[in-house]
Amino acid sequence: MINPEIENYCINHSTRPSQDVQSIGAFTKEGVHGSQMLIGEMEASVLAFLINMAKVKTVLELGTYTGYSALAMAEQLPEDGKVITIDINKETSAIARRFWDQSPHGKKIEQILKPGLEALSGIEGQFDLIFIDADKNNYSNYLTWALNHLSDHGLIVVDNTLWHGKVLTPGADKQTDSIIQHNETARDLEGYVKTLLPVRDGMFLIQKKQR
Repeated sequence: MINPEIENYCINHSTRPSQDVQSIGAFTKEGVHGSQMLIGEMEASVLAFLINMAKVKTVLELGTYTGYSALAMAEQLPEDGKVITIDINKETSAIARRFWDQSPHGKKIEQILKPGLEALSGIEGQFDLIFIDADKNNYSNYLTWALNHLSDHGLIVVDNTLWHGKVLTPGADKQTDSIIQHNETARDLEGYVKTLLPVRDGMFLIQKKQR
């Protein structure tokens, strides 16, 4: 949605993920199906900024893919920080673990191989950052869970919330309508500060009001 030259200019003036993360991106683009699912350097930079600003220590991620975002976030956490990441795809998750094991920050990442809602049913506690980037039809369910497991200063970040601009055309397909429903639910939340950013394919940021 943004001129590629402008986006590259922004990336080049932002905190960028490590070479370990970039290696995941390069490998994925070279031969893994669905490489457009990578969050990319611009979105990784936004996540890095948020993690540092909010002093995030614990992260719950829905949607691992090849592990790019999990490692990009883990790099920004303190030594005793933790990322729990959930995915159902054994093949791409194995790729992720292989790359994480090459990074000193990989030890911060715990991997759960289960469908999202099933995995969440067994997770207790609160998280400083919840990153939702999994099956779109469950976005509203994931948001409900996230709101109930968010620390007092925590952030929810939901990816793909513009869905290639299709959110402007309700009824296009089930996934589009599910994202629209999520966006409307998030918009109407009381007691939260929200902003929907046109970064990449849309980043919806949600935080409890702090004052």
